[in-house]
Amino acid sequence: MIYLDHAATTPMRPEVWESMTPYASNVFGNSSGVHEVSRQAKNALEEAREHIAEMLGARPMEIVFTSGGTESDNLALKGAAWSPRDRSGVIAAATEHEAILETVDLLRRFGDPTVIVEVDGEGFVDSDAIVGAVAPNTAVVSVMLVNNETGLIQDVGAIAEAIKQSDPDVYVHTDAVQGFASEEIDVSALNVDMMTITAHKFGGPKGTGLLYVREGTVLEPVLHGGGQELGRRSGTHDVAGVVGMARAMELTVAGRERFRLQIGQIRDDFEKRILDGIDGASLNTPHVGRSSHHLNIRIPGVRNETLLMRLDQRGVAASAGSACQSGAATVSHVLEAMGLTPDQARESVRFSFGWTSTMDEATEAAHIVVELVGKLR
Repeated sequence: MIYLDHAATTPMRPEVWESMTPYASNVFGNSSGVHEVSRQAKNALEEAREHIAEMLGARPMEIVFTSGGTESDNLALKGAAWSPRDRSGVIAAATEHEAILETVDLLRRFGDPTVIVEVDGEGFVDSDAIVGAVAPNTAVVSVMLVNNETGLIQDVGAIAEAIKQSDPDVYVHTDAVQGFASEEIDVSALNVDMMTITAHKFGGPKGTGLLYVREGTVLEPVLHGGGQELGRRSGTHDVAGVVGMARAMELTVAGRERFRLQIGQIRDDFEKRILDGIDGASLNTPHVGRSSHHLNIRIPGVRNETLLMRLDQRGVAASAGSACQSGAATVSHVLEAMGLTPDQARESVRFSFGWTSTMDEATEAAHIVVELVGKLR
């Protein structure tokens, strides 16, 4: 199988599994306990927290461990809207992940003021439009760093600065799930109050993520019970998962520059072969301001579900967009927000590359795509 769906999930790095193994067997204690068995787990958890915080330019107490991106996004928005502050409004860009947009919809149905800000034809959101939507009761604004379907990179730092100048009491959240593999991530540079990361997008384990919460940010917990994570997220810690996430982050940070160069070359070569080999094929992503590992391309006259099925039969894995919508009857809300018609969105395919991708595999996959499109047409 030639795997070109790294935006959905990535294979776990061997070094990550090796780091996790002791905490899945010998060091098995509940990190909330007080005896020696628990203290061993607690020490590993807090060492990982300190290391993760250092890599993000944060403080250890600002790292809240969660089950992944969806939970972190939910905690950021619901926690801000339902906090004791006298603010409950939520603003998000139209191209956010479903974990954001469906949470916004839920809050709207609960009576909280919500605004969805439209994007331009490339998917960029205008900071002036966001600032214009901010009201006295706005609690939080959420803007994704790297779009999961197109790879477009939003200037979150500039957007956050504009929001803070307009109203310093508005929290700014960014979903950085797709960005950590390729982009330099520093919470101070981004100027955000909250940030979502999940481990399985860069060679870590599934079911483990975090929400960065700037000191002083007031959130209402979504999960109640044991009071872990300074009362912000109850539940017994997955110590093995957290240790694995820290190791995956370490490897990603160390290899990020090489990743951008090598994976960018592979993506660009694959893209050129598709555009040169298929009449009418066009990008749904801008040439400037996109990640090195995403490619969203429209192939007129060919339905994406048909092409993806044929690709799977030939041993190539790709997708039509967000993995969270696989099998759904709806078309990509991201592409529709960018101005594509439903039919055009159904002609669009996402190819995404990652740490296991090779030039030889990408070249073979491009040949298969061009061949199949010719037959389908």
